Amino acid sequence: MYKTIIILFIIVVSSQGKLIGQQKNTYIKAGVLYDSKSNMLLKNKLIQIQGTKIIAIGEFESLPKNSEVIDLTNYTVLPGLIDAHTHVLFSQEASEDFAEHSIQSLTMESDALRALRGYKRAKTYLDEGITSIKDLGNSGLYLDVALRDAINEGTIEGPRIFASGPILAANGGQVYGVLPKHQKIIDLEYRIITSPEDGKNAVREHVNQNVDVIKICADNIPNKTYLTINEIKSIVNTAHSYNLKVTAHCVTNQSAWNAIEAGVDGIEHGFNLADSTLVKMAEKQIFLVPTENSKSYMFTYAKLAKYNDNELDWIDGYVDRMKKRLNRAIEKGVPIVAGSDNYTDIKVSRGKSSKDMFRCYLEAGMKPLDILQSSTYISAFYLGRENEIGYIKPKANADIIAVKGDVINDFISTIENVVFIMKDGKIYNNKIHKNSP
Repeated sequence: MYKTIIILFIIVVSSQGKLIGQQKNTYIKAGVLYDSKSNMLLKNKLIQIQGTKIIAIGEFESLPKNSEVIDLTNYTVLPGLIDAHTHVLFSQEASEDFAEHSIQSLTMESDALRALRGYKRAKTYLDEGITSIKDLGNSGLYLDVALRDAINEGTIEGPRIFASGPILAANGGQVYGVLPKHQKIIDLEYRIITSPEDGKNAVREHVNQNVDVIKICADNIPNKTYLTINEIKSIVNTAHSYNLKVTAHCVTNQSAWNAIEAGVDGIEHGFNLADSTLVKMAEKQIFLVPTENSKSYMFTYAKLAKYNDNELDWIDGYVDRMKKRLNRAIEKGVPIVAGSDNYTDIKVSRGKSSKDMFRCYLEAGMKPLDILQSSTYISAFYLGRENEIGYIKPKANADIIAVKGDVINDFISTIENVVFIMKDGKIYNNKIHKNSP
């Protein structure tokens, strides 16, 4: 019996080895290659790809004769971009109230319709060269996990999704104004935590549904409830025992302080972080996902929300506060991870809307390469996936894009001008023709 098993094992391994050997090699000639770990631009590099993986990085001279070549010598080659804060299963008009729209979505939009709409939104990220997204709730009962699985199995096309499942939150979640007799509706969108022990159970439930990350609401503004430090600690300790990261939605400084004390890995938003909190984040290397928008985005939003022209003074104040907060975080050494959080329909695709985060960070004073690193290597590192995505290196997934332009001196126009998109070795957009040397 054991001999038979050993023989079968040898046959299987041998067959797999032959299949790998038979896979064709594709080579990309990168005129400029962005090394996201060292945060440098390298000239004239050759990327060897086999199947879904990157095999090697070499020089042009190492290209074998008669090879299949994608010539990107006139372009800048980047790892597939990562948006670390999305909500592809949720969308609302600028003029709509979040709570009212949430209830309408939960009671009048079937899971099937919601998932199909989510698929269409998710696909637009891939169309923009964002090959991975971290989707953080407002997605029903694990519809984000289902969407992720459908993409992974090839049923539909889209970015690689890291799914959180329902957000873990205190009573009411983020849906305000719901009468006591209807509170059960909230359970369709959030996992309400009632105690530290319940926090453990919630994480176990999520683990059994194969989530990739745990998202909590440390505060629930405009609801007044919030998770206690002990509840967050229980969630964090349980999640970490299953090798899952925990990231926390925080609007107030106090909720962020509580989450940091409890051991979370990251802070989402953090609009009101005090210097002392930022110092603690830097000491513990807790990442921040700033989810601001550019001034032009905010004016578009205000117009769609039907603000009058004399009601727009707040935009300059908002932009100035967010710029100062981001710069304070950077100065103190807080790791910055790029995330858009754009779930409002501003009449462009969700993927295009996502790229506004690049404009926002640039306007705030971040350098182009630092923005790229925050949306590639640093983002992947804090997902624990730096050997798989966000970095063009041997054995990583072949998630590769190319942009036309000067990323240093004309960053926004260049990052928006994507001419080549590859995910897992499959080409999704190619405005460049293959040729042989």
